[in-house]
Amino acid sequence: MKQVNIGICGLGTVGSGTFNVLTRNLEQIQSRIGGSINIKQIGARRDNPACDLSTVEVTRDIFDVVKNPEIDIVVELIGGTTVAKDLVLQAIANGKHVVTANKALIAEFGNEIFAKAKDKGVTIAYEAAVAGGIPIIKALREGLAGNRINWLAGIINGTGNFILTEMGDKKRDFADVLKEAQEKGYAEADPTFDVEGIDAAHKLVILASLAFAMPLQYDKVFTEGISGIETKDIDNADRLGYRIKHIGIARRVDNSVELRVHPTLIPKKRVIANVDGVMNAVLVNGDAVGPTLYYGPGAGAEPTASSVIADIVDVARHIHSGANTAIPSLGFDALSDKDIMDINDIETSYYLRLVVDDKPGVLSQLTTALSDASIGIEAAHQEEPAEGETNAEIVLLTDKSAESNLLSALAKIEKLECVQGDVKKIRVESLG
Repeated sequence: MKQVNIGICGLGTVGSGTFNVLTRNLEQIQSRIGGSINIKQIGARRDNPACDLSTVEVTRDIFDVVKNPEIDIVVELIGGTTVAKDLVLQAIANGKHVVTANKALIAEFGNEIFAKAKDKGVTIAYEAAVAGGIPIIKALREGLAGNRINWLAGIINGTGNFILTEMGDKKRDFADVLKEAQEKGYAEADPTFDVEGIDAAHKLVILASLAFAMPLQYDKVFTEGISGIETKDIDNADRLGYRIKHIGIARRVDNSVELRVHPTLIPKKRVIANVDGVMNAVLVNGDAVGPTLYYGPGAGAEPTASSVIADIVDVARHIHSGANTAIPSLGFDALSDKDIMDINDIETSYYLRLVVDDKPGVLSQLTTALSDASIGIEAAHQEEPAEGETNAEIVLLTDKSAESNLLSALAKIEKLECVQGDVKKIRVESLG
């Protein structure tokens, strides 16, 4: 039986974790494959002291790996969307299967990559691109294959979840927790991708395409970050029976799909509301199975390596079986275009926080403005002003409404003489 040769490109956190887990558990992995595999070559700019590379060929030019005629599977772990894209496309052109953990690459260029892979009859596997060590790709593509997916929602960025957890549990400010996240290595020096939702949007579009059999449409994801969340919002939510989480939501609505990432109030009784720290979780609702939750570490060397190796096992099994067809990248033979709903057309409930003049009749003016837009109020809370203060803070929970209606009401509310400054708005979801 043919030995399957693997070439690893990139020896950073995930690359080193993949190398070490593969070598440590090789006998067990080969037993599950039903054949032998071998790390034939590694492409990395420098060695990683965490890895013993004494028995492996190492090249400083990662493109040597994709050009190597003995390599069957290229494992792309360099990240980014420029060199990585060139590397993957060249690997496909050379007839090699590809395993990657690169969510940005798949989200932004997956349609092109998958089409070229299909033409060449090779597999693109990307379990590690979403939620680290959680096997959510396989769950959607295989475990839930008998279901019509109604919706999914996930905490899919550990950095943002860590920040919101610390702000809630320890009453710390956003900037203070972000600094600690950077010191711990959870957030980059430039944390934009994490705290402004870009990383989560990359992951959400992949999950949505798997769930709804549609092409990847990253440019249509509504994205809002957590940098505007204050501890007072978290405290208010807690008082009202909610927790604030940064959630990616994909929901089927007739022949359209909601795709959105934003801070969200979720009832405390929901399991996903109690996912804390750097952990990830994805809640999937299927018509046959109902709600299922997938929980675990969303990042880290060996958790992510676990998913990378799961893909290597799948592809190696495929090679050993002698199958002539590639594994479908999104799990469907054909994809169908679906309209992505504009955020203004999406219906949800809202948390509103306002600073108002502390005088009679203010709440009546607010409820009138909302009522004129056909928006009801589910709950209201007013903080007593501090001694000597003339302003008070009011928190409202609204009934479900289209975002366009809510924005129309807020435009009127913010013009009221009794309202000071802008209104803080956070969406509310039951996820039940």
